[in-house]
Amino acid sequence: MSKNWKNATAPTLADFEALAMEAWEKLPAEFRSLAGDLLIRVEDFATDEVLDSLDIDDPFELTGLYQGISLDRQSVTDTVREPDMVFLYRRAILDEWAESEEELGHLVAHVLIHEIGHHFGFSDEDMHAVEAEAMG
Repeated sequence: MSKNWKNATAPTLADFEALAMEAWEKLPAEFRSLAGDLLIRVEDFATDEVLDSLDIDDPFELTGLYQGISLDRQSVTDTVREPDMVFLYRRAILDEWAESEEELGHLVAHVLIHEIGHHFGFSDEDMHAVEAEAMG
């Protein structure tokens, strides 16, 4: 039996926040502890200013972004600054999801882990190991 898509709607920003929080809870406790006060925000797209700073023309090309100073670059002499944040971009993630066979929750978790990995200065191998542990 095929799904009736007539009345289907795309997951909302709140739905994405719930998926991100679910993914966060599955991360290893030591990973979450190290992340400290990291904030996670969900928006439809990156701002034009962010896209321009990254030299990206198509907002669908950016699924997530870490904004702040990675832990491997922080210093005790740093002045007070804005909190570190991870942005998840709903529309870009939905676009990638539509082109893949991956579950949406897994894709959101993948982007979240990748962006948090930037916070720690992790290599791609490190991030894959965290993702494997979190996703079982």
